[in-house]
Amino acid sequence: MIEEEYIRLIFGLKMKQMRTEKNLSLFGLAKITGLSKSYLNEIEKGKKYPKRDKILLLAEALESNYDHLVSLKLDKNLAPIGEILQSNILKEIPLELFGIKESDLIDIIAEAPVKVNAFISTLFEIAKHYNLTRESFFLAALRSYQEANNNYFDEIESQVEKFAKAYSIDLNQKLSIQELEEILIEEYGYTINNEELSQHKELINLRSVFVPTSKTLLVSSETDESQRMFIYAKEIAYNYLNITDRLYTFSWIKFERFDQVLNNFLASYFAGALLIPRKPLVKKLKTFFEKKTFDANEFQSLIAEYTDSPETFYQRLTNILPKDFNLKNLFFLRFSYKPERNDIKLTKELHITNLLEPHANESYEHYCRRWISLKTIKEIPHIDEEHLFDTQISSYTHSGVEYFTMSSATKDPFRNGYYRSIGFGIMITPNSSSKIAFLNDENIKRREVGVTCESCRIADCAERVAPPKTVEKKVRFSQTDEVVQGIFEKYK
Repeated sequence: MIEEEYIRLIFGLKMKQMRTEKNLSLFGLAKITGLSKSYLNEIEKGKKYPKRDKILLLAEALESNYDHLVSLKLDKNLAPIGEILQSNILKEIPLELFGIKESDLIDIIAEAPVKVNAFISTLFEIAKHYNLTRESFFLAALRSYQEANNNYFDEIESQVEKFAKAYSIDLNQKLSIQELEEILIEEYGYTINNEELSQHKELINLRSVFVPTSKTLLVSSETDESQRMFIYAKEIAYNYLNITDRLYTFSWIKFERFDQVLNNFLASYFAGALLIPRKPLVKKLKTFFEKKTFDANEFQSLIAEYTDSPETFYQRLTNILPKDFNLKNLFFLRFSYKPERNDIKLTKELHITNLLEPHANESYEHYCRRWISLKTIKEIPHIDEEHLFDTQISSYTHSGVEYFTMSSATKDPFRNGYYRSIGFGIMITPNSSSKIAFLNDENIKRREVGVTCESCRIADCAERVAPPKTVEKKVRFSQTDEVVQGIFEKYK
């Protein structure tokens, strides 16, 4: 059933459209019908729905009929708005995360329906052009939520400290897998099965499945210790935070509601904060940042103190650096690569303050092969090392902005034959240089980079895999415009 507020709004939209088409003001309509101007205004804004006798008055004044006026069918100019109002999309959009009430949107729609309709239609066209799905919409909303909060959530950090105190866990010491497993079994009544998933070839890419009815956690025998610890910590988070609307597989297969996406993030955040506690890490980072030269081995040792998963460590940096070091111009990227396909995809990204480069593109252009993340992911299949780490200072030719970037490439723990690399970047500014001494280290290699080959102005680039067609198009248009301007001058 359509909610009453939407029925009211659709009626108000139709009434306002018909009144406007007849060049009638609210005052004029009030005079004809004998209804007050304020009452009519509330009808048009979807706040009131008139009784039958008043609808008959309005229909006569607007030269329409009762059935047409109460029908939920809108003409083509307002049809997209009607589709949205009669769907669940306003319920699915996580408006409350951004401090927006659903009634606020309804007021905006009622105030300028034609303009809002044009805007919505534009969004639909963009969505169709880029093949945006409900899934990608939810993930984009989650990213925006993270970025709006600088990816730091004090309540979750506090819950981790309370949990550690309640269960006598020393956050200054590295957690053991036995501690987490014992809590799941003894405190939350879990049964852990390490054999079931390996018996189903269709589940080869899953690391865990939770069966809520029996509290059985199926864990793949292929998981390494760091993956298993993260799975356990995440399950503890679901229970300790009393999260019931959740996803049951890791990695996730599907989700039905945005709340599941959000709760999955909150549980993951809890797990990361438990495995890599904030206060000890901040202390060690301060010491590391005071060094005037960057020591790659020391940084990798720092990662290894907490986890075998570079991705988990870099994710934790996106929480810590904005909060404790006021470093907010950061990006986190995850790339996926299968050598047989020679296809590199950006599968995850986060930009703390704004859309920093590099970033995802939806036009299927080729990412710049000069990025350190792409260099490491191309090299890792051909070496014996499990973790390939490298750094560089990337200078973007079109903007002149520089980033200190780190990359860790490994085998993809979830897909056979695939590799992944994590890229983590810090914009080089007076602020970041004052906090991190080694950003001034002249021994760190520097490279000019672009965003995609198609948009890159670097000439004679050995790594280029596609012509700079976007740049060439801009040059052609610029030359054409210059000639046209010359003609204007000649014949003015």
